[in-house]
Amino acid sequence: MAPRRTAQVAITALLLLGCAYVLSPFFAAILFAGTVVITSWPLYARLHAYLRGRDGLAAITMTLLLTALLLVPMIGLAASLTDAVMSLVELIRAAIEASDGRPPAWLKEIPLVGGDIDAYVRKLTRSHDEVRKLGLQAVEPARKFALGLGAMLGQGLLQISLVLFIVFFIYRDGARISAQLETAAARLGGELGRQLLELAGNTVKAVMIGIVGTAAAQALVAFIGFVIAGVPGALLLAAGTFFLSLVPVGPPLLWGGAAFWLYQQGDSGWAIFMVLWGALAVSSVDNFLKPFLISRTASLPILLIALGAFGGVLAFGFIGLFLGPTFLALGQALFAAWTAITPAAHEADSTEGLA
Repeated sequence: MAPRRTAQVAITALLLLGCAYVLSPFFAAILFAGTVVITSWPLYARLHAYLRGRDGLAAITMTLLLTALLLVPMIGLAASLTDAVMSLVELIRAAIEASDGRPPAWLKEIPLVGGDIDAYVRKLTRSHDEVRKLGLQAVEPARKFALGLGAMLGQGLLQISLVLFIVFFIYRDGARISAQLETAAARLGGELGRQLLELAGNTVKAVMIGIVGTAAAQALVAFIGFVIAGVPGALLLAAGTFFLSLVPVGPPLLWGGAAFWLYQQGDSGWAIFMVLWGALAVSSVDNFLKPFLISRTASLPILLIALGAFGGVLAFGFIGLFLGPTFLALGQALFAAWTAITPAAHEADSTEGLA
């Protein structure tokens, strides 16, 4: 390779590494913003046409709509959840301070296992003063956990705000970015490159539809259960179920808490109903609806979807929900293209066999 060519390659590589290093703190936000834009692009295209092709106005309008749908409910949910946790901690502290160290009377009334638990706790609590001291010591870590939860929610809100900020510019320059990506894919891989780019977009869209659709279905089913059981704030709890459905083991925190509240109110039957409804109706929606929606939209095997989603989360965090299935889909497409038997190759194989 000529020295000039070598210098060009080295400079290009250093430039790419520098760009990657500068943008590395924002990779997750950029990828998630791209996912949101890809999924909502048909709606943006209609809005863009309605506003007579004004890119900036259409982009800011779409961004404000997403802010109303994502950021505002999350702020209300974060505030309510933090207040609820702090109130629970203070309630536990007051109960411990007023307790004589013996287990509460309602513990023995738990069906099936209440008597055994009560006997075990009484065995452990022979020294009432020591147990009371340990209980008060455990309250402080719980309070710190509640404060940490609030900080985590605040950080999540900041990340969502950053995503919405990036989304505006992707919407505004989306047509140009799309054309550049198509040109780059064609230069790198020809027709196969274009197919892979289209496949990546379809897979991301399918995963988003599967995740959001499943979360909406779980929220609806949970709302019905909350209303039937007479749990107050059913609409707010359903909104919380929608957002917590995006993380593993999220919804049980809400319907389990609702069941505990019902039991504390003396409604043991409704508490049992809430547990059964949550386990059999709410949580089971995720097991069949998400793979069904993704496989129907992206035409991917369910095995690849499951492995891609779980492996992606372990490797990349939340954004891995989208990256994992996309990578596996692209790998499957490349393998299929590499192992495809063209008519010319098939004819050559037949000729060699006859010879």
